[in-house]
Amino acid sequence: MQTIDQFPHAVIEHPNVWIPLSDGTRLAARMWLPEGAEKKPVPAILEYLPYRKRDGTAVRDQLTYPYFAGHGYACLRLDMRGNGESDGVMLDEYAPQEQDDAVEVIQWIAAQGWCSGKVGMMGISWGGFNGLQVAARRPQALRAIITLCSTDDRYADDIHFKGGCLINENLGWGATMLAYSSRPPDPALVGDAWRGMWMERLEIEPFLAARWLRHPLRDAYWRHGSVCEDFAAIEAAVLAVGGWNDAYSNAIPRLVNKLRSPARGIIGPWAHKYPHFAVPEPRIGFLQEALRWWDFWLKGEVTGVMRDPALRYYVIDAYRPEGLPVRLSGRWLADGTWPPPHAETLKLHLNRAGLSETEEKPGRADICSAQTVGMDAGEFCIIWLGPEFAGDQRADDEGSLTFQTPPLGVEMDIVGQPALDLVFSADKPVAQVAVRLNDVWPDGAVTRISYALMNLTHLHGHDESVPLQPGKRYRARIALDDIAWRVPKEHRLRVAISTTYWPLMWPSPKPVTLSVLTGESAIEVPVRPAAASDTAPQFPEAVAAPALRQEELRPPANKRERGVDPETGAVTLTIEDDFGKYRNAEHGLVTGSVGREFYSIIKDDPLSAYARCHWSEELEREDWRVRTETYSGMRADATHFHLTARIEAYEDDELVFEKGFAETIPREGN
Repeated sequence: MQTIDQFPHAVIEHPNVWIPLSDGTRLAARMWLPEGAEKKPVPAILEYLPYRKRDGTAVRDQLTYPYFAGHGYACLRLDMRGNGESDGVMLDEYAPQEQDDAVEVIQWIAAQGWCSGKVGMMGISWGGFNGLQVAARRPQALRAIITLCSTDDRYADDIHFKGGCLINENLGWGATMLAYSSRPPDPALVGDAWRGMWMERLEIEPFLAARWLRHPLRDAYWRHGSVCEDFAAIEAAVLAVGGWNDAYSNAIPRLVNKLRSPARGIIGPWAHKYPHFAVPEPRIGFLQEALRWWDFWLKGEVTGVMRDPALRYYVIDAYRPEGLPVRLSGRWLADGTWPPPHAETLKLHLNRAGLSETEEKPGRADICSAQTVGMDAGEFCIIWLGPEFAGDQRADDEGSLTFQTPPLGVEMDIVGQPALDLVFSADKPVAQVAVRLNDVWPDGAVTRISYALMNLTHLHGHDESVPLQPGKRYRARIALDDIAWRVPKEHRLRVAISTTYWPLMWPSPKPVTLSVLTGESAIEVPVRPAAASDTAPQFPEAVAAPALRQEELRPPANKRERGVDPETGAVTLTIEDDFGKYRNAEHGLVTGSVGREFYSIIKDDPLSAYARCHWSEELEREDWRVRTETYSGMRADATHFHLTARIEAYEDDELVFEKGFAETIPREGN
């Protein structure tokens, strides 16, 4: 990544700008302006997050927004109410209040003397979500957005329920937000009011993991903020960006296919990061691509963005399973539709002898997976960049029902969304299934290509849970995640099916035996043959503005350790992400953060499943030192989930606030 420190316009940074709302609330923004904007107004770019512009996203913001400001844009990184130095409290993610505030802020921005009246929104993850949601509200000044690593469907494609199955990221991200929202504002900006604001936040702060878990079906709670409910509501132009190693890549083809407004998509090999500093490499010149988008939609300049193919994407060459690959070989392709217009469907039957294009006579194969299958699944969403990628799938496959091809005679590009037609019966009324499409190397190593989870009580849709009739024959269409992957010659394709996937997925209340009807069940694999017209899209080199100046006080570190409890025999997984401790050289604030997760389960007892999280957050100045410790945990019996949480707040190591939560929530089809 090349550093750029010379721009067409000099940049003036305003570390804190107050934006007043009609209800008296003030929101705090960090703003970069091109010199002279007061005399010659410019378009504005807004990113709107709860992650604290003063410290939480300061490093990445510094790499990005001076570049846009230097090219003639007013840039605002805004903290939503109840976060950073902004007034008020935050009660939930993507709440109506969040969107109302954003609409009002856009009106305020458009009315400023330095703004031309045209506004864009850009954001990754939370900011990508609410960019789409605010666009659906159609504020007059909002002309275009860039949404990264986000989704159009809050229920089926976020951190709560995948395929209707409860995933442990629901607790994990709830624990993260409990920690993030427990932090006070910086007294250097709000003065003596910091303590009152802090206490108000702590008193009112919710335990979001429990709130989310109370909505196990796709009800009105999830439909709110899911722009897939009405794609036509979005009139702003949309550039959707993400990576195959991110949890949200499925939304990009959907947005490109279904939005009525102008839309384009880019999918690289990346995890959950901006593409100019993402891993795995190769990175691209995302800032230059974004500038082309803004210059066309906000300035009316001819940049050619609407001549770009609808979707540009990276085909990953098969790579050996490892915790954090640095760079993935492959090539860029482009297509006008998704799936690609000349893609072919390879139908492979799940026969007792393996995967074959020929359907054998019907048979039956049973699987009752140990509760520990899934330990090599990796993280649902790869954010922190420790050893989070899926590992070698051999051990998980040994506890699964597997079907594989003979060695391939030619290489194969899998481009699109594989789908399994599963004909089955189950011996319990509540059952789940994890399906993986794997790449088997000649030496036996196994890399996961794509996967899916499916709550089999949701066969009629995610808005209802219908218990299965034990022994009854059913058919399920299970769509795996979209992917672009090259399988080399002599490798094998393998389908692995398990009834458990711990700790990514919370287990069913009782062990389940799934009977797969072989011969009748089949997987459809989208194969894209090379075309004479293929021309690889070209991207400029990744660049960024000069990095934030900071002093490292404690280096970051990551670990992921497995073990066995000698007393119970439970298999355990301990994860610790120490994000280090740093002093910001610009304003002196010291921040430190450590996140910890622990998972435990006994291989033959789903009710032994246990998860807990512990976060430590530190903030310091010369004569000021605060810290919060937040704890979350979850167990379940056959009928209910049991969640606990606790916040402890310290000032100079003295406990000044504590609050506990205890929630019991009925299990409904999980």
